[in-house]
Amino acid sequence: MSDDRSYLSQKNIAPKERLIFALDVETSDRAKQIVTQLDDAVIFYKLGLELFLGGQYFETIDWLLARDKQIFVDLKFFDVPQTVGAAVRQLTNRGISFVTVHGNDEILRAAVREKQDLKILAVTVLTSLDRGDLNDLGFDCDPDALVLSRAKRALALGCDGVISSGREAKALRASLDTNFLVVTPGIRPVDNIDTQSDDQKRTVDVATAFRNGADYIVVGRPIKSAPDPYAAASAIQQTIAEIFA
Repeated sequence: MSDDRSYLSQKNIAPKERLIFALDVETSDRAKQIVTQLDDAVIFYKLGLELFLGGQYFETIDWLLARDKQIFVDLKFFDVPQTVGAAVRQLTNRGISFVTVHGNDEILRAAVREKQDLKILAVTVLTSLDRGDLNDLGFDCDPDALVLSRAKRALALGCDGVISSGREAKALRASLDTNFLVVTPGIRPVDNIDTQSDDQKRTVDVATAFRNGADYIVVGRPIKSAPDPYAAASAIQQTIAEIFA
């Protein structure tokens, strides 16, 4: 593994906070069970659409906050600007750290206007998409170019950071300043795992994501499906601690 630290995040973030666990489960009860199992191995949790539709979403957020956990609301708001702005406003002053927003300039502007204590993360290109998928959607470019283009616009509009594959993080750091956040999903135990059951296509491993410039990584299945999720999360935390030592 390369020891190049040129793009390693220099932000004042505790190493243990750099791992975000994707709490992609169907019910609040299941979410609480996993959080209890992970105990002190995970501080930061991402709550997405599956849990939102399972009910008790805000009750789960309050339960996590009462246990000194950090919250990332990953609902990828994408609607008319007024609606997105109103949705972001509903999340303010609740102790939530991050929220994701998708869309064009006006949608992002509306989110930024209402963010107050939130950090707005703009979605660039989902890590489940590759060049073929982008062609199907009518984008005649590769993911790297589209991620960089969208990131530049989002940051110019006042977003606090972006969601980006670890494969594009280095280009973002090389082309833009270092003040914005890069949050990287699609983390796998080995680089670019390729199985029919995995819907993530642009993946990297933990060390590669951080050495390419990620500030945070989002990990779900490699922890949740492990024989011992606590041990799996702890092993990732050990890797992060070594990277940032």
